[in-house]
Amino acid sequence: MSDETILPKEEKEPKEPGWVERVAPKNVAWSSLVVIPLLAVFSALVVGAVFIIFTEGFGAVFPAYKALFQGSLVGWNSISETLLVSSPLIFAGLSVALGFRAALFNIGAEGQMTIGGLTAVIVGISFEGLPAVIHLPLALVAGFLGGVLWGFIPGILRAKTGAHEVITTIMLNFIAFRTLEYILKVPFVQAEGRFDPISKDVLESAQLPRILTWLPVEGAEMLRLNLGFIVALAVAWVVYWILFKSTIGFEFRAVGANPSAAKYGGMAVTSAIILVMVLAGGLAGLGGANETLGVLGRAFPGFTAQIGFDAIALALLGRSHPGGVVLASILFGALRVGGRVMQVKTDVGIDLIIIIQALIIVFVAAPELVRAIYKVKGGEEAGQLTRGWST
Repeated sequence: MSDETILPKEEKEPKEPGWVERVAPKNVAWSSLVVIPLLAVFSALVVGAVFIIFTEGFGAVFPAYKALFQGSLVGWNSISETLLVSSPLIFAGLSVALGFRAALFNIGAEGQMTIGGLTAVIVGISFEGLPAVIHLPLALVAGFLGGVLWGFIPGILRAKTGAHEVITTIMLNFIAFRTLEYILKVPFVQAEGRFDPISKDVLESAQLPRILTWLPVEGAEMLRLNLGFIVALAVAWVVYWILFKSTIGFEFRAVGANPSAAKYGGMAVTSAIILVMVLAGGLAGLGGANETLGVLGRAFPGFTAQIGFDAIALALLGRSHPGGVVLASILFGALRVGGRVMQVKTDVGIDLIIIIQALIIVFVAAPELVRAIYKVKGGEEAGQLTRGWST
């Protein structure tokens, strides 16, 4: 009797991948992680060109995109500004992406950045005479802890009471904005001689140093890229290691894929939810600290410039992968910096950049549409990275 007749039917047919395989797949679809986002960007630029044609004429397309490219990537000053703008985007994007991996929708990155930037400033204007090697790390840690606090609140509420993090993080955003305005008018924090809510300047020992001033090019001393970009890349690597190389990262992804199965497997689901939100808040807090310690040198209402909300788009475009988030952040940084140059050199307004960013997200959110347009094979289950948000 042959083996073919002995084997039971269920062993002959391929089995559906279990929840463990979905959480930690052995093979990652290249089309899903790289090809689809690239095609989404290309498609957005094509549709953006159509908008330019209808508003400014066909002849405006090439000059506009040429100015966009040159203004963001050609020359040391353009590269410096692009990477400078990308730094807080990386921190905020990682914050939202980490939550996505655990099926948590962290819309509170804006508030977490606000509190993180504020706490970093409070430490940054204190301890005069402290060496920079101590003062700067201390200010960064303060920014991280400020975000941790603002992430812990929705985390504990979700884990202990079931309160949805979408609602609690949105509400905490508004509380963070009002808290910032109040503290900025405290005499210890408020700039001398000012009556509006604005902080004192951060001491030089707590400022993120510029890192391109050594270049042997004209105007190198004016290049504003600072140490925050290097810190952002290092943090992205740490997040990657946590998610894909550590046990706790596996638990995060397991909880995101199937909380019931994770609990049955002996994982502490409650603790994982709290820890994810705490770390997500800390990452966003570092983004706020990057702005106040490295770019602005002080805090004032609205200093985050809606970066925390853009982080949702970055996490989606980057497929909730740290490497993807870094690339998406640099892309959005290039669009922002190049868009300003495009507006100056051509008649095309910077609103086109907002349209292109929105179109990128539309195409990324509809991967099957992109596959159908460009005849790309393969695919992934819809909503794989967002499974569990509604629970």
